[in-house]
Amino acid sequence: MSVWHGAQARRRTAVALAAVSLAVSLTACGGTDDDGKSGADSSSSAPAADKSKAEDQGKDDGPTVPDTSKTLATINGSDGIQVLIHTAERDSGGFLTITGTVKNTSGGNKQLPLQWNGLESQIKSKGRSFAGMTLVDKAEKKRYYVLRDTDANPLTTTGITRLDGGTSVAFFAQFPAPPSSTTQVDLQLPVMPTATIEIS
Repeated sequence: MSVWHGAQARRRTAVALAAVSLAVSLTACGGTDDDGKSGADSSSSAPAADKSKAEDQGKDDGPTVPDTSKTLATINGSDGIQVLIHTAERDSGGFLTITGTVKNTSGGNKQLPLQWNGLESQIKSKGRSFAGMTLVDKAEKKRYYVLRDTDANPLTTTGITRLDGGTSVAFFAQFPAPPSSTTQVDLQLPVMPTATIEIS
């Protein structure tokens, strides 16, 4: 649980103006299927995640333990990588936390996509992360990005580079919370299909 508590501490120290400016793009968002690959699909149910095992995990973060009792979406990649989204919850501080599990459903070792780090050079220099994940609120025409702390570290699980065949690892990512009127967002992770999830 140290990742979760560490993220909360870093979140409280983040400069609000910087977080908002980095997190929200007010440009209209068009189609959402350009992040997907042909032959991959997204669905709304899946079995509970297996016991986590990953190589090259970040030494400073420790394990993330999501609530796997429910699954909001299952995102299947074309190379055996599967992403399960378990929760998407707002908190009283105006933040939205996504938790999930990444699985390697193939029989061999798989490198996680570099594109998941995002495109910003400052973020890429921090190492492997889920900073490339975004949320799209179609109703409000806004795109939300993973938050950063004052040192530009993304508020997400870091340090995961690859998974052995048949193993999985938990992750989290924190965003600014959409308005209370928004109950659904499209979750986009580079090179994976888009998934629509309910937020609470």
